[in-house]
Order: sequence, then structure tokens, then C-alpha cells
Amino acid sequence: MSKIRTLAATGATLLLLAACAAPSSTTGPMSFFITSAGPGKGADLGGLAGADAHCQRLATAGGAGGKTWRAYLSTPPVLAAGTAPVVAAVNARDRIGAGPWFNAKGVLIARDLGHLHNGNNLSKETALDERGNVVKGRGDTPNEHDMLTGSRADGTAFAPQTDTTCKAWTSSAADGSAIVGHHDRIGPNAENWAKSWNFSHQSAGCSSEALVRTGGTGRFYCFAAN
Repeated sequence: MSKIRTLAATGATLLLLAACAAPSSTTGPMSFFITSAGPGKGADLGGLAGADAHCQRLATAGGAGGKTWRAYLSTPPVLAAGTAPVVAAVNARDRIGAGPWFNAKGVLIARDLGHLHNGNNLSKETALDERGNVVKGRGDTPNEHDMLTGSRADGTAFAPQTDTTCKAWTSSAADGSAIVGHHDRIGPNAENWAKSWNFSHQSAGCSSEALVRTGGTGRFYCFAAN
């Protein structure tokens, strides 16, 4: 009897260890999407709050409004005369929760923040909008692969000396600029920066026309933070 109990306990332990070692699920409910359209004012998204609200509205229309949605956008710090920031920087990576994230078809995009910023499953085929549609990329007409991010490759904000977020996502002027990434991972050359999903180049300006001129329409990434 003692031997039977020992074997049973050993078996239960092995099952528990196997469960702990099992990889996270590769399918799940939608917790990531590209906006099917921007708010319509170029890179003026109404600030971070306006961008988040846009994500929430589109997610609700797509049947996933029960989650808290955040735009993958950074904003630089606002500095006073000294070095201390009057307003702290906001990093895109700090806004979107811990993952995992899945697209509208249930396909895994990234397991966690580390995977998202190093080795994720983002591509033209997987970076879908909230309706499950493929977003046009390089080679399509028109090319719409520029995604507003204002972020470095690691998901953090830039220094404030150069406009990288169209005045913290409140400007639709012809001047200024925003950092964009390429959802289709295709650029004008084979360099890593050209293929980056979140940090490829600056836009030609902040207006709708300027965004179109550099390959975008004011779209951005939305992630479920819970």
C-alpha cells in the first residue's frame, strides 16, 4: 500500500511539472489589433487618451470591448530650464500590460513584453485589424504599412529635442514628424531598421497628406492591457 501511495504521489508530481513546463497557449481571444482607420486628423490622435479611446471604440465594435485597450504609443518628457522633466516620458511598452497577445483570428502575436520586442510573430499576415482584415503593405496600392509609434525598438520614448510624436499626438500640421514602424516588416532595403515593426523612420509631417506621402494613414497598434 505504501508503495502504491509513493507511485501515485510521484505520478502527480510529474504531471504537475509537465503542466508547469508546457508552453503558453498559441491561440486565444483577440488582445491585439491594428486600427482599421485612424481618427481622421493625421497624427492628431487627441493625445494618448484620445488614442486609447479610439482603440476602445474599435475593440467594442469588434466584440472585444470588455477589455481595457491601450494604444502602443510613446511620448517624450517635457523638460524645464534644467534637466528635471516637468512631465515624465511615457513608454509604449509600459502601457500595454504583460501579454500574451493574440490577433483577431486567435493567432499568438507575442507571449510577453520580452517576446514582443525581440522575436515576435508580427507580420503582414498576422498584424490584422480589429475585424480580422489584412492591412495593406509595401507593394499594395496604396501602401499603408506605416504605424504610428513614437517609440524606440525597445518600446521606450525618445528624448524631446526632436519631434518624434507630432507634439505628443496632438498635431496635424504639415511640419513636425512621428516615428513609425512597418507592420509588414518590409522596407526599402534589408537593414533591420527598415523592417522594424515599431521603429523604422520618421514621417514627412503630421498632416494626413504627409502621412500618406510616407506610406501610412494614421493607423496604430492597440493592445489589451488586461
